[in-house]
Amino acid sequence: MDKQELIKKTNEVLAEEFEIEIADITPDVDVKETLELDSLSLVDMIALIESTFGVKIKSQEVASIKSFENLYDFIAEKIDNA
Repeated sequence: MDKQELIKKTNEVLAEEFEIEIADITPDVDVKETLELDSLSLVDMIALIESTFGVKIKSQEVASIKSFENLYDFIAEKIDNA
């Protein structure tokens, strides 16, 4: 899966799960703000990413993720190391 496919798939599943427009998801915006994440919905996001991409994520690993660009890079790294 190349980076563009990863971005498209990530945006699609997050937009559907969190009921936002795909257009609201751009690389430089804040993930937690855009998705209105609290601690429970953060767990939902992690589970969604794990099931979509077949990776394992520890909750403390996502603490450093701020923007969607950070998230895409994080997922790509997880896939590469799987």
